[in-house]
Amino acid sequence: MEAAMIKSIFNEFDHRFNYKNHSELNSGHINDTFFVETDGHKNYILQRINHSVFKDVPGLVNNKALTSNHLKSKYPNLSKDELSKKVLSFVKAKNSDFYYFKNGNDFWNVMVFIENSVTHEIVKDKEIAYEGGKLLGEFLNGTLDFDSSQLIDVIPNFHDMSFRYKQYASSIQSASKERLKKAEKYTKIVAALKDEMHILQNLKETRKIPVRVTHNDTKISNALFTEDHKGICMIDTDTVMPGIIHYDFGDAIRTICNSAAEDEKDLSKVEFNLEYYKAYEKGFLEQTAASLSAVELKYLPLAAKTMIFIMALRFLTDYLNNDVYYKTKYPEHNLERAKNQFKLIESFSKKIAN
Repeated sequence: MEAAMIKSIFNEFDHRFNYKNHSELNSGHINDTFFVETDGHKNYILQRINHSVFKDVPGLVNNKALTSNHLKSKYPNLSKDELSKKVLSFVKAKNSDFYYFKNGNDFWNVMVFIENSVTHEIVKDKEIAYEGGKLLGEFLNGTLDFDSSQLIDVIPNFHDMSFRYKQYASSIQSASKERLKKAEKYTKIVAALKDEMHILQNLKETRKIPVRVTHNDTKISNALFTEDHKGICMIDTDTVMPGIIHYDFGDAIRTICNSAAEDEKDLSKVEFNLEYYKAYEKGFLEQTAASLSAVELKYLPLAAKTMIFIMALRFLTDYLNNDVYYKTKYPEHNLERAKNQFKLIESFSKKIAN
């Protein structure tokens, strides 16, 4: 995107610095994200929120701001500047909202960039897994007393397995014969796992697992670390909303314990890393064990399998729907992502069972 456009949008926010230059960050599937360098002592992240995916962007941004403010209240002894290095800090637009709406179509928001920080697409060290577990645990502990009714459902039915199966069934009906043929092996797996993959949802609906404020997109690239591998905070809080901790734990394990990127085509490289699972679980439980029920603890392993599966199902559904949701780089991209996740389930099942 041209510098003049980014500068113009950035200047709609009350940051009090001058735009210097920008670069695009390409890690996300949904939104467009830019690093903005200024002439001051702070740099920023400028994000265009995908309005076709997120229907209530003002509500989404309000969720993010409320959550950050609540988390900041947990650190009463930190200064404003110190807090901006520990918790995501959002910048108001000049019209006083935390977002800017341009041309009746695009929503933008700005947050303070946390300097000397890094993200990881793939975990290559059990220390990162351990620190990642601590980060998520700290986030969930920090939001434990936050009334989830204050938050909107950013994406209704986001992790609702019955809903995802309905979407999948619809995609089967409308898919081309060619795509159905290429996906045939995996449609059989989806049918075989249906009952097991509804266990967590049934526990939630019968209130055997409590609903609380959850992050809902805990892939390892949404955890921020120092350059020496210490956890800073969870980022990308677009999907913060009511949920169960299994969604968060399972989605984190899905990415942390995959030996390859989620779109790796060579499935021989895709293995479930049990060492990283144990390291992440250790860090997570150090922060959360005292606040989790026996039922929540019992189903942590199933949470991992369930969240790997739901991503496999979503990738497969999008492939059958001709790639209308996730950004793709080539025609079979979503199918390759689905194959990758199904291979991870296979590896997980063998290693956890043993």
